[in-house]
Formats: sequence, structure tokens, C-alpha cells
Amino acid sequence: MSNQMNIVCLDLEGVLVPEIWIAFAQEAKIPELKKTTRDEPDYDKLMKYRLAILKEHGLGLKEIEETISKIDPMPGAKEFLDELRSITQVIILSDTFYQFATPLMKKLGWPTIFCNTLEVADSGEITGYKLRVEKTKYTTVRALQSIGFETIASGDSHNDLGMIEASKAGFLFKSTDEIKAKHPEIKAYETYDELLEAIKKAL
Repeated sequence: MSNQMNIVCLDLEGVLVPEIWIAFAQEAKIPELKKTTRDEPDYDKLMKYRLAILKEHGLGLKEIEETISKIDPMPGAKEFLDELRSITQVIILSDTFYQFATPLMKKLGWPTIFCNTLEVADSGEITGYKLRVEKTKYTTVRALQSIGFETIASGDSHNDLGMIEASKAGFLFKSTDEIKAKHPEIKAYETYDELLEAIKKAL
């Protein structure tokens, strides 16, 4: 099958850019905010926990945006993405929010991203969030397949497993020892060169 019929679906945080919430937790000196989807598989529970902590500390979108403006893609991420996009179509599937992701997309050369959106009050307080669809990554991969594409997926967290397992090929990238041990059937890679080779073979 030609490369035109393939779409590579990549996670964003932990794969192409550092974890936004971890960077913010360090900057704001609030260690409780370091918890990510690697630690808490239930995304709704995780977000409610995060929003409660932000409210308690009187922090809003502006403070998080200041942190994000200082975050750079991981070394080699843009080059990896550029090369990958020259051979096949790529969509970034992330559970982050457009308000967080846009400055990072600029640094990555504006790849396509499907993510969620935050509900923000005029005061800048983050009052809630809106998921695009339930199980966003898995649902999107299934939708792409339903219109004639084959998918290849890669990510690092619990919330990536659905799209990895539903794709014709899927890989863990820079994942945790725990996730790798629980899913020995999924090949795991640590460098962009290895991941690029694996994707090329799967195309």
C-alpha cells in the first residue's frame, strides 16, 4: 500500500516536547502538579485534580502560558518530524489543549494537531475543559481508518495504548519501565532514529 494511505499518529508531550505540567510544576514550585497520564490513567480525574490545585493557588492560563513560552521541543524532535512528514502524513494526537499547544506547534514548524480545549473565564481562571471526543486518540485513529487510512501510532503513556493497539503498527517511545513491562508486545524505542526506522519499515 502506498504511503499516501498511511497516517502516522504521534503523541505530543513526552514524545516531541517535554511534559507541560511537569515544567509548570517546577516553575510554580507545586510538586503535586507533576502527576501526568503516566501516573493517572483516568484523564478526567487527573484534570479535575489539576484544576483544583490551580484554583487553590490562584493560578490561571496566563501563568501556564509564561512557562510554555520557555519550553523548547526535545532535541532532534523537529528534525525527526520534518523527515517523517517528507515521507508520509503525520497528525499529532494529544490530550493537551490548543491554548497550550499553539506556541509549541510554531516551534515544531506547524504540524497538524488534534487536541482539546480549555474553558477559561475572563479573569484567566481555567474553569474546565472540553474533550473533542471521548478516548480522543483511540477514537481519532478509528475514524481515520473508517475513511480508508491505515494508521501507525507512537506515544509514551497509558492514554496512548488504545491508539497504538488499534493501529497496524504501534510503538512506545521514551515510555516508563512500568508501561514497557506491562506491554512487552509493543516495541519500545528511545531515540528518534530508531523510531523513524521502525515507522519506515511499517509504511
